Amino acid sequence: MNTPNTNLNLEDLGGASGGTKGAEAGLEAVYDVPVTVKAVLGTTAMNISQLLKLGRGAVVELDRKVGDAIDIYVNDRLVARGEVVIVEDKLGVTMTEIVKAAT
Repeated sequence: MNTPNTNLNLEDLGGASGGTKGAEAGLEAVYDVPVTVKAVLGTTAMNISQLLKLGRGAVVELDRKVGDAIDIYVNDRLVARGEVVIVEDKLGVTMTEIVKAAT
């Protein structure tokens, strides 16, 4: 059984490639769609007993080195890599690489 392709490609709508005013109007339909964005510094695995022992000031070693790019996920899909930046006393992320979707 064939399943329909439900992936939304913004280039198909014309907005990602600097399209015309008409193409931008096509994107308006998705402007209010909520998405979840995550910036992942790194990961680690630990037992629940280790997790329960963590307290204030505990250090958790991650699988990345200082200076490595962080992963940026949108709706649990890796879309970019970037760097942590400080913007007006808050943390932010600057994208340095867009990850092409696997075909």
